[in-house]
Amino acid sequence: MQVPQGSLYPALHRLENRGLLAADWKDTETGREAKFYRLTRKGRAQLDNETANWQRLTQAVGLILKISEGVAE
Repeated sequence: MQVPQGSLYPALHRLENRGLLAADWKDTETGREAKFYRLTRKGRAQLDNETANWQRLTQAVGLILKISEGVAE
């Protein structure tokens, strides 16, 4: 998956502002500081909700495809 340059960090900042992510500055192995993100409880709940929605959608599409295959035969 490729994310266009300039899209990732604005998205991370939006998620952080919504309280779905938390971030901490830490030293990396190279000695530079980097921002490390983690899901908050609210973020985990949102992820679980979005995952359930995605699963329902993919199941519905799967049923549609099965029905259309039956009609085509």
